[in-house]
Amino acid sequence: MLLWLRSALYMTGWALNTVLCAIGCMLALPLPYKARYAVVSYWSRFAIWWLALTCGLRGHIIGQENLPAQAAVVMSKHQSAFETMALQAMLPLTAWVVKRELLRIPFFGWGMWSLRPIAIDRANPREASRQLIQQGGAKLRSGAWIVIFPEGTRVAAGQRGRYKQGGARVACGAGVPVVPVAVNSGEFWPRNSFLKYPGEITISIGPAIPTQGKTPEQVSEAVEAWIEAEMVRISGVGPCWPKSRKPAEIHGSNALAG
Repeated sequence: MLLWLRSALYMTGWALNTVLCAIGCMLALPLPYKARYAVVSYWSRFAIWWLALTCGLRGHIIGQENLPAQAAVVMSKHQSAFETMALQAMLPLTAWVVKRELLRIPFFGWGMWSLRPIAIDRANPREASRQLIQQGGAKLRSGAWIVIFPEGTRVAAGQRGRYKQGGARVACGAGVPVVPVAVNSGEFWPRNSFLKYPGEITISIGPAIPTQGKTPEQVSEAVEAWIEAEMVRISGVGPCWPKSRKPAEIHGSNALAG
């Protein structure tokens, strides 16, 4: 019962924060882009802080020193909504690759729309690929980091989706590195679950993968190999992980909303 109450309290605060920040983004439309970005960054930081306060669920970052000095393409494991907030709070300026239908969600989608994400139509793969490469290159040239989930959607803890090459194509076309990210958030915030379990989510940032002289296929394979190997290392510590698995040993520092 306490777990349900704490999760409900989190969602109530999250919803109120989302509505207020979405209104703030709309009011800030005539202002410079950075004003709207500051509002959404606040939304992410508040959501992470509120999650720690209400549910006892925090983030723990490993490998933040691996982030390049210049904008790059981040390709991350996706198990829950936590990493969308954490990456937004962690990176200096981001441009997200999202499903176009997300922009239709009241308040949440409106705030997302104000940041001019790369919104693709997954029903038209060829057009989505063209749009991703064209807009992604422009975003990188403007100094924004591209964040993409290569498996295309959230996957449950312990599972593995099919890695797509869109992010690698953008990086190769722009000549920027790819930063792989592994995260075990699904062990504490299960896919499509209302409940959030207390604990510490690990976000592991891998060494940047150069793209010069490589094909998108080679880059994508390197990203998948690093993420999945790292997932084996950091997985098995959360309350929702199958009990038959032996917990992994995790080292590192840098608390997120600790």
